[in-house]
Amino acid sequence: MRGVIALTGATGFIGNAIARKLVQEGWCVRAFIRSPLSSARLADTTVQWVQGTFEDVDSLERLVGDADVVIHCAGAVRGITGTDFYQANVEAVARLAHMAASRNPSPRFLLISSLAAREPDLSPYAASKRMGEIALSKVADRLTWAALRPPAVYGPGDREMLPLFRLMLRGIAPVVGREDARFSMLYVDDLADAVVKWLISDSRENRAFELDDGHPGGYSWCEIVETVERLRGKGVLRVRVPGPVLNLAAKLNTMAASVIGYRPMFTPGKLRELRHPDWVCDNSMFCRVANWAPTVRLEEGLRHTLGLSASPAIGTRA
Repeated sequence: MRGVIALTGATGFIGNAIARKLVQEGWCVRAFIRSPLSSARLADTTVQWVQGTFEDVDSLERLVGDADVVIHCAGAVRGITGTDFYQANVEAVARLAHMAASRNPSPRFLLISSLAAREPDLSPYAASKRMGEIALSKVADRLTWAALRPPAVYGPGDREMLPLFRLMLRGIAPVVGREDARFSMLYVDDLADAVVKWLISDSRENRAFELDDGHPGGYSWCEIVETVERLRGKGVLRVRVPGPVLNLAAKLNTMAASVIGYRPMFTPGKLRELRHPDWVCDNSMFCRVANWAPTVRLEEGLRHTLGLSASPAIGTRA
């Protein structure tokens, strides 16, 4: 057994992939959970569970305990105001970091952040991710830490991007951003592998790292659509959604969420993120520090995400 990992967010899309990879690589994973009903996704693994909340000091102590590393993957991606995101993306980071820093010896701490943290003025979500990194950095004198900033992460089990990819597979691709916009992508298994490589590297650099699939200059929306066209063997109709329509839809969705009481994904803030022209990553620093290299090409990753083939072969990147 390599060591003990205290993991939050294990029942989510990214956290699930990380938990499985850690178990596969021989780590003892102790995961944080609000409700035992959520543990079903990892029932076939050796993951141990600690039930509690980030407001409960006793449960945080049981989670961190004798852990060698704390990996914080939990967070909020849906909401309207800064308050909706602050509790999950800032306060939870601060509480967990202080708990880890109080241990002797203190465990290393890895925060799964977001590339959105690079542009905190775009949305309440982006601001909260940056503030979470800042909260972690405030205990840097007592804790070795790193933050990973992945871009758009996709793969089997993703509930945010998969509906869009499926729509394209059916032949329709909505166009909502700028034609000159470029963005990076990352397959979820490559992100999980990056976590393991960081653990093995024993890196002590207290900083944030960007991650992506290594495609130079990222992708345009046109390149994504062309990839899906190759997968389906025929063209995809590009449908540009007018700006005023998007603005109205984001506002109406936000209003409906406020009245009905749900946390929306598509908001004016999220629309500003979608319209931002540059979400291209530079993963060179992390590759050097952790001896990591992404292996899953976009076409292979999308093929598996859409259920068109078996899992992409690691190490076959063209």
